[in-house]
Order: sequence, then structure tokens, then C-alpha cells
Amino acid sequence: MTSPDSNIFRCAVLSVVKHAYVSNGVAAHPRFELVVVADDADQPDWVHERNQKYADEKGIPYVRNVEKAIRDYNVQVAVVSSEAERHADLSVRAAQAGLHVVQDKPMSTRVSECDRIMQAVDHNGVKFLLWNRNGLPAVQQARELLDSGSIGTSKAIHVDFYFSKDVGPLKGSRKTDDPPLNWLDFQIAAHVDGSDGGVGKEPMGELQIEGIYPLAYMHLLTGLNVKRVFARTTAHFHQLYVDNNIDDLATVTLEMEGGLLGTLAIGRIGAASHPDIGEIKIHVLGTQGALVVSEARPEVAIHYRGQLEKEFRHRRIAVDNDFYLMNNFADAIDNDQPTVLDATASRNIAAIVAAALESSLTGQPVDVARI
Repeated sequence: MTSPDSNIFRCAVLSVVKHAYVSNGVAAHPRFELVVVADDADQPDWVHERNQKYADEKGIPYVRNVEKAIRDYNVQVAVVSSEAERHADLSVRAAQAGLHVVQDKPMSTRVSECDRIMQAVDHNGVKFLLWNRNGLPAVQQARELLDSGSIGTSKAIHVDFYFSKDVGPLKGSRKTDDPPLNWLDFQIAAHVDGSDGGVGKEPMGELQIEGIYPLAYMHLLTGLNVKRVFARTTAHFHQLYVDNNIDDLATVTLEMEGGLLGTLAIGRIGAASHPDIGEIKIHVLGTQGALVVSEARPEVAIHYRGQLEKEFRHRRIAVDNDFYLMNNFADAIDNDQPTVLDATASRNIAAIVAAALESSLTGQPVDVARI
């Protein structure tokens, strides 16, 4: 499907129940225009309310019929930001309708569903981009340094990805006879302060919710597949994670092609732990040197009288990740090239996460079922 104006891609937002950063990021590029919000009529009231609110904010219609919206508004791109367990269904339907797909993370809660997306994208000849942070200035500089050979051949890569948002009561702070916190109910209530990263009925730990970001860094910086993983996970900080038997802290060791060793430490560690969004660093050891990159740089620290307690003191500047991703997406469509995180790479990242979760349960290394 082609746009009547080859310079502009008309976009349908297929559900926007999470944070609107993906659809807003799409619209930040001048070649992409949001023209309609759509979802299925049988969705619950809270879903329709959020979709309608976003449509009203953007001054575009909300249609409670995905196929009708695609047909009536002549769209070329679908932007999917539903509950995680609905990602695959909406992305597959969009691809089957001939739309290019920009999708929120995770790709899906199941590798089999990721396979469906990949097959639909390949069969219909459309482009797919999973939202990521690979366009951040520090990450791009790391890529340039590695590509230049400044530290020789990479031998090991490690990523710290500690996310400092709070998620409800701290572990152990509730009474022993209190009922377990319901995952979906909490996510719906937490939307007001942006703590609802894992929206959906299925509880998801930090490896599933945020693991795509550091694993996408490794994919970008090494270009290598992961063969086997070993992981340890726990619910260390937050009662919500304890009650739902999922991880808020994890370590993963990755055996990669060519003998490269990867390691990852990830966790949602609470707002009191850090003045910014968290401690996020990339470490690369090479044959001729080493590289340590803080993902937040460049940043400035802002302090003023009467500053709100929860306001971040450290703020990133020169952040053009949204433009980078969508410029890459436009180039992929125009020139029939892969995106920076296409369906195959996204599916393989989901398989790494699934293998890591299996390893954390068995206590044994697990082979990654990659394509």
C-alpha cells in the first residue's frame, strides 16, 4: 500500500493504552501523520477511555473497529501500543492488511506469537520496527567507536540497566494477611504517574518489560546472535512483583557467536536509588582497550527552590531517539532495507528473554531458540 503523497505516511494508532511515547515519537517525524485511533469494540471501558482521550488530544477520530479504520482512513502505517498480550494480534492484522508496523515493546509475551508477527511481516512484504533506545546519542557514539576499531576486537560486553521508578509498596511493607496485589488493577491505577510499564492481564517481570532495551544495545553494537544463556532472577524490591511471582531484579550471562561473552544486570530499583531514570551503562572490553558509556549522557543537573520531590534532577539533552528511529523506518520503507530493530531481530530478543526466564527456573543454562 502506498501513500498518495510519497513524502507522508498516514498512520493508524491501534490502541494506545500504555504511555503514548511510541505514537508521539512516530508523530515527531515530519513524514508520519497520525490520522485515526482504532481498537476492537469488545475491549473494556478503560481501554476505550484511554483511546478516546488520546484521539481527542490529537484532534483525530477514534474508531471502534480496526479493519474499518484501516479501510476508511487510507493508512500505510500501524502504531501498536496495546496491552502486551495483544501486541501480536494487532500487529499481525495490520501486516496482513499491507501496513508497515511500529510496535511498542515487548514484541509479545510468547515467542510463538513473535513468530506469527515475523511470518506476517515477511509474507506481506511490509516493514516492522520494535521501539527501542538505540538512537540515543551515547549509544550511537559507542557504535561509532566500535566500528572504528578504537578498542580492537570486542571480547566481552556488559550492560547495567537499573530503572529507578517506584512500583507500589516496597517488599515486606504490607501486612501478612493483605490480599495479593492484582497485576492488571495495579497497572490501570498506576497509569497516572507513569508506573504502568507492564500493562496487561499477564504479569511481566523486568526482563520481559525492559529487557529489550539492553539486549537491543548488544544487537546493535555486536551484530552477533546469542547461543545460550544462564540467568538468576528475584523479586527484591517491590511487593507487586513478589505477589505475582515475577522478577524486579535479574542477572543474565550470554554466550554469543564468535566466543563473545555478554552479561546483563537489570532491575527496577526504586526512585530513592537514583537522581535520574536509573543507572544505565554499557561496558565493552576489547583486545586493545575498553569502553564505558553512560546511556544518559549528555545531561544537565537542574536544582531550584520549591522543586518537586519526585522531579528528576538530572535531565537528558540532545535526545533525538524518536527522530532517529522514524528516519530509519522511513528509509527502510523507501529503500527496502531492514530497520534498526526488525521483526527477526525482535523475535530473537524475545527468545533470549524466554530462555533466560527458563534458566532462572531450572538453574541451568538454556539454548536460545533463534531463527
